[in-house]
Amino acid sequence: MSVVTSRVLEGERGCPDPAHPSPAADPAHPSPAADPAHPHLQHSPEQRRAADIIHLLLLYRPLLDAFIIDFFTEDLWAQLPPAWQPALASATPTQLAKLLEGCGSPGASWPLSLLAFAAAARALAFPRGSPGGSPRPPCQSSLLHPLLRRHVKPKKQHEIQRLSKLLQRLSQATGCQRVVDIGAGQGHLSRILSFGLGLSVTAVDSDGRLVSLAERFDQELLQELRKTKGLEKTRGLGLHPLTPNAPQHIAGRLDPAAPWGDFLLPPNPPGSGPAAQNPLGGPGGSKDGGQVLVTGLHACGDLSPALLSHFTRSPAVAAVALVSCCYMKLSTAPQPPGCPLGYPLSASVATLPGHQLSYRAREAACHALEEFEGRLCRGSSQLRAHCYRAVLESIICATDPSKRHLGLQPGRKAHGLSFPQYAHLGLPLAGLDPARVPLDSEAVGAMLEQQHKVVAFYTLGQLLAPVVETLILLDRLLYLREQGFHCALVPLFNPQFSPRNLVLVAARIPLATVLAGLDKDNEDWDSSEDRHSKEDEDLGERQSLHIPEHTQ
Repeated sequence: MSVVTSRVLEGERGCPDPAHPSPAADPAHPSPAADPAHPHLQHSPEQRRAADIIHLLLLYRPLLDAFIIDFFTEDLWAQLPPAWQPALASATPTQLAKLLEGCGSPGASWPLSLLAFAAAARALAFPRGSPGGSPRPPCQSSLLHPLLRRHVKPKKQHEIQRLSKLLQRLSQATGCQRVVDIGAGQGHLSRILSFGLGLSVTAVDSDGRLVSLAERFDQELLQELRKTKGLEKTRGLGLHPLTPNAPQHIAGRLDPAAPWGDFLLPPNPPGSGPAAQNPLGGPGGSKDGGQVLVTGLHACGDLSPALLSHFTRSPAVAAVALVSCCYMKLSTAPQPPGCPLGYPLSASVATLPGHQLSYRAREAACHALEEFEGRLCRGSSQLRAHCYRAVLESIICATDPSKRHLGLQPGRKAHGLSFPQYAHLGLPLAGLDPARVPLDSEAVGAMLEQQHKVVAFYTLGQLLAPVVETLILLDRLLYLREQGFHCALVPLFNPQFSPRNLVLVAARIPLATVLAGLDKDNEDWDSSEDRHSKEDEDLGERQSLHIPEHTQ
């Protein structure tokens, strides 16, 4: 695993169609100007990359901002460049997957302008790491103590094991033994940090019910440790015994606008317990006078920029390791006075014309690209769900235009139904009677026959999704560097089963030692997970071959 670099297209900026000018030659969108307030960032690779991304997104704004459910109601296919339409209309799902991956597509004849668009999107997006290995995490991670796997799904085991190792390296580099876990939920990461690594952990979550559940899980683990003394279940596994060092749990909400000394607000709804104490303490540092590490695993929406803001203002925070999610929940302009923005944070991005991102663009950045590639390669029946929903939207708008974009979800497995069955589930959610809507008309049939076009259009949006995520994360990287902090983006998790896998690491000291150590960790993790994934597959095959005897 290598640290993400900031390489951008040099002299090869994407031109989507011969009829469009190159963004580099477009006077309406100049390159970022030198910033006298931040001389170390003048014309930096990161700034140029941000400018290139915004140029690309501006050229394809209609594609980026389109909702796939409007495919028929707004005739989205007609908005594609005419030169692209024949090739996309005849493309198989496998060929579309190869277009996403940047591999050769046997039998496909893509227009050069489409290939340039795809190449520009891939080049400007941050590398997400090599998927590799099994498409699923091992059923049980061999790298975690058995007691730390309880109540934890395989995906979460994968994430907390890797993030805890990163935090351990940050602890060693900074000398900090205290960690504040924001948005801790049920406390899975906090437990591995405290019981597994012996760190002093304060776990904060706004939901008092999750705090109570986390405390219950802690007590269960302590009871097991008292029985076994943490030794028996690690024999032969090469794992260190656990320590009876439970995290402290706090119910409270982060206040993004408050000074760092006023770190928390009461939970919502307020709990019956005592008021939450600020884990960063008062002026001069934490409550014991030392510094702390702050982390957030999949910190939702504005929580991520709030954490970064507190890090920059608080001398008590030595370093932060942050995994973000739910970009569509970020606060963007306009906002009432006194309400901070979640995007953009940096002056570098805020001063670039066209940096604004719509709700739809930010929502697209949350998609699981690797999972969608897998569906294309398999020709999964799940692909028809996009067409079903677009046809349903067309029917709803034709019947009652006021019911547009209702956010209907007829069911997670609706793709396994026929369209009439799907419509009978969806129409009542819109307050419409399926008996009064013609579901077997020629118009409905004609739309259903265009499923391949719907999938192709959706694939183009997927190409841009990682570029949008890159711009959001790049904005945060620039925000930190503008203020002189050391920071990096690391693809820490396997993107096949953890789509939001980029971790933003920032510290007040150089990070070279921390990041170099992760390369060796990554090799060990991959070899171990591949081995245990193979064991899971072999076990599944053996179980599938076992046929129970019939009894009379």
